Amino acid sequence: MNKNDIKKLVETLKNTYPEATCSLDFETPFQMVVAVMLSAQCTDERVNKTTPQLFERCKSIQDFADIDLKELEEIIHPCGFYKNKAKNIKLCAKQVLENFNGIVPNNMEDLQTLAGIGRKSANVIMLEVFGIANGIAVDTHAKRISNLTGLSNESDPLKIEQDLIKIFPKEFLKDINHLLVWHGRNTCIARSPKCNICSINKWCNNYNIK
Repeated sequence: MNKNDIKKLVETLKNTYPEATCSLDFETPFQMVVAVMLSAQCTDERVNKTTPQLFERCKSIQDFADIDLKELEEIIHPCGFYKNKAKNIKLCAKQVLENFNGIVPNNMEDLQTLAGIGRKSANVIMLEVFGIANGIAVDTHAKRISNLTGLSNESDPLKIEQDLIKIFPKEFLKDINHLLVWHGRNTCIARSPKCNICSINKWCNNYNIK
């Protein structure tokens, strides 16, 4: 795609999903950190059903550090991979308290030193908590759409992100993070894509081959 196509692609997606925002519920920066961790291999809907009880139980970062591991595992069990997630949540809370004076760091480098936080999660936290979009959180939706539209031919999320950063002007980064997720959930669905009603099918290699 040329620059004009890229602009039209973003505008089309924005018109299709004007309400596209982050789907995870949170009130504090650390709640967002926890929600992002829980969302791994889990739907945002399920996370949002689980976090009210968790956030009521743990009202501070210190509470997350102090909560009994078994109790935490029981609360987050519905989100899957609960043993590993519980361990990371407690360790992450301790790291924020000990290494960052109880304040969630506002840069990619420091965020990625926290247990359970990789580059994709750090990108989400930077955008949703601090309003900073330096990169693109490449999840399964962004990966699938990027490959289908030829935005990237890579399979590794880190390489896909680098391709997208080169393609999309910086002012589009905040929007594209949400738009790719919403398009993947609502239209470009992995098992049953709604190709005929897809608003960006003119740029889709898969659709134009059919």
